[in-house]
Amino acid sequence: MTIFGKSVFQYVRFLRPILGFLLVVGLARLLLSLGGVSVSSVKYFSLTAASLVGLVVCAITVHTKGFGSYKQLLGLVGIQSLVAQAFTAAAVALAIITAHDNIYSLPEFSGGSDGKTWGHAAAHLVPATLFLTLAGWLVGSAILFVTKKVAPAATTTNSPKGKARGAGA
Repeated sequence: MTIFGKSVFQYVRFLRPILGFLLVVGLARLLLSLGGVSVSSVKYFSLTAASLVGLVVCAITVHTKGFGSYKQLLGLVGIQSLVAQAFTAAAVALAIITAHDNIYSLPEFSGGSDGKTWGHAAAHLVPATLFLTLAGWLVGSAILFVTKKVAPAATTTNSPKGKARGAGA
């Protein structure tokens, strides 16, 4: 399957460090919560903040590494949003199945109501993923626009490098 001329594998390979970062932060947040660490401490392991860091990195490197432009950024942000929201939905499902709250299902992080509902989990998978993809793409596009103005794109030509280029080769 291709998205804007790139395979899903290419997108995932490009995002590997960012997706790994998101999963580490999300898992740390979940495990600390389940381990009894106070909410006031666990809340600083923010999947939202990690996603924002990933968005900035992604919006800059899509250009500087020559992966693509605005269309490819949409695919990258979509995959990043889907991974973060799927993890959150899985954490909510864990709370439902075990009947034990975790940081992802607590009322203060669930709009003030019980977060252990299938509707809450589903909301992360569909509307949240769609909204965050589009909002992230909008913000990322502004970052990409500035990046294109100030930083050169990576080239994929076979031009000589190093001393050979300087020697006129």
